[in-house]
Amino acid sequence: MALHLSLPLSLPEVGAVLAAMAVLLLLLVCVIAHVTAVKMPTLHRHAEEKYFLSAAGRKEPVPSIHDLPSKELSVVVPSYNEEERLPLMMDEALDYLEKRQKRDPSFTYEVIVVNDGSKDQTTEVAMKYCEKYGSDKVRVLSLVKNRGKGGAVRMGVLSSRGKKILMADADGATKFADIEKVEEGLKNLQPWPNQMAISCGSRAHLEKDSIAKRSYFRTLLMYGFHFLVWFLCVQKIRDTQCGFKLLTREAALRTFSTLHVERWAFDVELLYIAQHLGIPIAEVAVNWTEIEGSKLVPFWSWLQMGRDLLFIRLRYMTGAWQLETRKCN
Repeated sequence: MALHLSLPLSLPEVGAVLAAMAVLLLLLVCVIAHVTAVKMPTLHRHAEEKYFLSAAGRKEPVPSIHDLPSKELSVVVPSYNEEERLPLMMDEALDYLEKRQKRDPSFTYEVIVVNDGSKDQTTEVAMKYCEKYGSDKVRVLSLVKNRGKGGAVRMGVLSSRGKKILMADADGATKFADIEKVEEGLKNLQPWPNQMAISCGSRAHLEKDSIAKRSYFRTLLMYGFHFLVWFLCVQKIRDTQCGFKLLTREAALRTFSTLHVERWAFDVELLYIAQHLGIPIAEVAVNWTEIEGSKLVPFWSWLQMGRDLLFIRLRYMTGAWQLETRKCN
């Protein structure tokens, strides 16, 4: 009996097998992304989240972004275990806002600190500012459990009263006075279609300096993340992750009521939604300093963001997510 020895596959055959496996893997990921998608974002508030504490300690109902605006500016500050870093940011922000109001009495503002299920004294620290400036200017919205940065920002935005809404990180890494730069960026986008526009603070101009201070591994992760953002979701914004973004009220309503992602990659989905709705976006260089105490764990957080980026693209592409809006309960 003759033995028939199997010959190794030729290079073209190996390539064809690998290509077929890649296609099958992509199809599998598409199916998983579609099946596991929540069709519309959960905008439900717990009973305790429908109120904020006034400076006098009374429960007051939170307003809705669906109401007519009554302030020129709302500043939303997502805060998770920020008892140490929050005071520096609040002192700088309120000093600027108070001086601006004295120069221009028609300028009105509110700062909404969203306590994202913190386990430290974040609420107590924020309430001291409420007591000092009054609950018309400083409000503390406490979430029953941690939702993630995107979830906290969304709850603050949906509870805001401003004609314009600014997202600002609790660490104070961006100089608050740079709001004038992003305001100018917003103004330069006029005329705004349907009163919608977004101006993003950007650290892209600082990238060369930051690379010099980073390890090769972190630099590789950074470039990998930037590539995924560009390839999968947002092409025209170099820095999607700077937490200093200014939106018109109409743009905030349209984008945040559609937002699904509640963790670190929410900025990318926000801008993905905006570009697909034809909302004009400006990118403006701002001063930024890295502050110790970041909640971002370089490898695991970026791995999670990479997964979220892929799922954002696939879920919108397969129709699992729709560009619709929904009212918050």
